[in-house]
Amino acid sequence: MTSAGLGAAQGLSAPRAGSSEPLLDVRHVVQEFAARAPNGRPAVVRAVSDVSFTVNRGETVAIVGESGSGKSTLGRSLLLAPRPKSGEIIFDGGDLMKMKGRELLGVRRNIQMIFQDPFTSLDPKWRVAHIIEEPLIVHRFGTKKERAARVDELLRLVGLDPVIYTNRRPAQLSGGQSQRVAIARALALSPSIIVCDEAVSSLDVLIQAQVLNLFEDLRERFGLSYVFIAHDLSLVKQVSDKVLVMYMGKLCEIAPVSSLYVRPSHPYTAALLESIPSLVPGADRQELGEAISGEPPSPVNPPSGCRFRTRCPYSQQVCATEEPMMRELAPGHFVACHFPLREAM
Repeated sequence: MTSAGLGAAQGLSAPRAGSSEPLLDVRHVVQEFAARAPNGRPAVVRAVSDVSFTVNRGETVAIVGESGSGKSTLGRSLLLAPRPKSGEIIFDGGDLMKMKGRELLGVRRNIQMIFQDPFTSLDPKWRVAHIIEEPLIVHRFGTKKERAARVDELLRLVGLDPVIYTNRRPAQLSGGQSQRVAIARALALSPSIIVCDEAVSSLDVLIQAQVLNLFEDLRERFGLSYVFIAHDLSLVKQVSDKVLVMYMGKLCEIAPVSSLYVRPSHPYTAALLESIPSLVPGADRQELGEAISGEPPSPVNPPSGCRFRTRCPYSQQVCATEEPMMRELAPGHFVACHFPLREAM
């Protein structure tokens, strides 16, 4: 590979100047899996159901919700791992769902993923240098010497000394160091967008802050976009521009951070915000909505109408017979609810 060609790999990507289209445009994506009903009969779980959203260049979009809401499945579906059952995933003007083979491989280098557990996402038999170099080998970047220089550059970029860490194996790394290696691997191919699937949830609070600061620094320096999957809404508030709230495979609210945390519109969003622990014992809390109770219903047989109605304190008959459509209540603030809290306030 020529030096000019390697330079494209070494200089991390930046947004295209003058482009007004979103970097990622997800349209009506559906993801289904075979399952067994409680009676033992074959069934289908629709883990992601008709989900649409956009991610702009340089933007961080968070996806939040309880465990089992479909967040991680949606994140993996964006990388076609596995390929969704239907819908469109428009990345930089091209539909990933229509791509195969070399065309898809060429585009996938621009979309990378960082997983929740840094230890299980790294091959325990490989040294750090091999882990970070692997994407470069797969995509045939440069000579062996040029790839080694790229590995050193990436380690320094994420705050690790190549002299110390290049030859270590994952078992010789702390949780924070392992996640930094995973970040370096994700950056190796100069992606435009990174999907972070609970990327800091397994780290202690101090290391979480360091990794989040690293994410923000990389975004500012290289114009990266993120899809940040998390269940911790207090953490999401620090890193995101826009938040998507999921419940049982569907989006129930989409809003800018500045709006969502002050005036949530969906009762489920309000309940999630009420569950954030206060750092000040006995401090007065803003009452955003009534508390919810109970467990989510079975995904094999979701409720009719609004899927949240069986746990919603504001549910009425129409919630059981008609599915609420996503509608805009304020600029950029959308909600799928027959009785949104914003209108009631």
